[in-house]
Amino acid sequence: MISSASTLRVWDLPTRIFHWLLAFCVISLIITGLRGGGAMEWHLKLGYTTLALLIFRVIWGIIGGYWSRFVQFFYSPMTIVRYLRGQSKPEHDVGHNPLGSLSVWGMLFILGAQIATGLMSDDEIATQGPLVKFVSGAASSLATSYHKHWGRWIIIVLVCLHVAAILFYLFRKKQNLIRPMLGGDKEIAATADLPASKDTTPQRITALLIFSAISLAVYYGVQRLG
Repeated sequence: MISSASTLRVWDLPTRIFHWLLAFCVISLIITGLRGGGAMEWHLKLGYTTLALLIFRVIWGIIGGYWSRFVQFFYSPMTIVRYLRGQSKPEHDVGHNPLGSLSVWGMLFILGAQIATGLMSDDEIATQGPLVKFVSGAASSLATSYHKHWGRWIIIVLVCLHVAAILFYLFRKKQNLIRPMLGGDKEIAATADLPASKDTTPQRITALLIFSAISLAVYYGVQRLG
């Protein structure tokens, strides 16, 4: 707990690395998907990396730093309504606020759906997901259609809205949301009494071991299914 400090560790290092790796992968997936052809080899690798990242985030959302845990930004509809009416609480300005949490949940869900459909997609030319052989032709066709059209554009829209929200908070509300995701700390009121996220060396090593295990599982899983 803190009493007089003006900064608070909000985002632990594993969460920050996850965030920027996911951003890189999503943008790269959009680019390689639009280009097609030889870029599809990288598209698949990036997709598997994104799958590993999402699985890691689910685990880290349970055992990670205080403000990274899902329970800290799982808000009820009434809390979201009160926030929109200006009835916010001090903790809403620290981690994910009620409105921002919708963006996080939406992004995780849509990315999960995009990865799932990608694993079952078949462009009938040279690229197919490792799960194609386990689903019917109709299911694969439906998954491919969603993955290449609706899913892709929904993600593009979500990315644009995410960037727009960051710019809105920066220029309209004078809140820099990028700096805490880079350095981990956020300025808060000196009188606030809020818990900091645990961000110790053992915790970082634990996160690395977890992600490494997930990555190996995804890699060998894809190899066996391929």
